[in-house]
Amino acid sequence: MKIDADALLFDNDGTLLSSLESVIRCWTRWAAEYGISAQRFAAVELHGRPAAEIAADLLPPDVVPGAVARIEQLEVEDVTGPGAVVLLPGTAELLASLPADRWAVVTSATRRLAEARLAEAGILPKTMIAADDITRGKPDPEPYLTAARRLGVDPARCVVFEDAPAGLAAGRAAGMRTVALATTHAPSELVADIVVPDLSAVSAQATGDGVRIVVAH
Repeated sequence: MKIDADALLFDNDGTLLSSLESVIRCWTRWAAEYGISAQRFAAVELHGRPAAEIAADLLPPDVVPGAVARIEQLEVEDVTGPGAVVLLPGTAELLASLPADRWAVVTSATRRLAEARLAEAGILPKTMIAADDITRGKPDPEPYLTAARRLGVDPARCVVFEDAPAGLAAGRAAGMRTVALATTHAPSELVADIVVPDLSAVSAQATGDGVRIVVAH
């Protein structure tokens, strides 16, 4: 399948790279520090959501700011830990084929954490929208609409690459085409225009006024 677009918008964790081992390691330690039972912690969805929202689900409002700062510190300190940052298949090749002003990273992580993980993976995006830049996180469309505005492109001419249902919902709500990666969820859980195993199924070529994407699926 071929798609012509003005910009490609990528989620980070689970899409460009995997930090799953670090996330589990750090959040498990965080939960223990704040006295959150394993049963209660297991009932909360972690993937694709801002830390502030997760903390708000689990802790009293007056504790949330300090708890968010604590999990950010734990995760930033862990970017060089075992399995903390693993570049996913196809990421390096696809990004290398794109003009710097035709793609952006749109992540639910804070800018400090996202930059630390991306730098560890050797990825230096010209444009990134992080949790610090928005007021409503995924599945709200705000993060992706903000990215389109920052790049100066029509949302309808953007393609979103996501691995999480919340992120895909955000892309759809923004009026964008969506490509789901079955890196962290089963294909049956992903609602998107196209579902692929990972970015190795995607190639791209710059055109005069945008990018032509080729998806093998």
